[in-house]
Amino acid sequence: MIIEIAGPGADAARESIAAATADWGHPAHTLPPAATVTRPDTKGVDPVAVTSLLLSVPSAVLAVADITDRIRKRRRASELIERARQLSTEQTTARLVRADHSVDLAALTADQLLDLIADEPLAD
Repeated sequence: MIIEIAGPGADAARESIAAATADWGHPAHTLPPAATVTRPDTKGVDPVAVTSLLLSVPSAVLAVADITDRIRKRRRASELIERARQLSTEQTTARLVRADHSVDLAALTADQLLDLIADEPLAD
């Protein structure tokens, strides 16, 4: 196991780590900072890792955008459902009319309303 500690206060941190790992049966060795940088088995940048990172960024951005859009739509759907519930106390009904059936808005949750809207075919 190799633990590399660098920065201000590294000596105190090394002592603390050495005390914590002493009973593990692995003594702590202190190396000069230059020795860890110039080891022959040290690599600079793994091009496969960089490529996979670059390829995963657009899908991550798209996922975050989808979640943000869903949150915004969910908030608006909740407001619409709440307004429909207020109207139902005044003996007024708000319904979502689809091609095959209609649904009372006051009886839906925000997620159900968004799913129903997503399933609706686009109007030409």
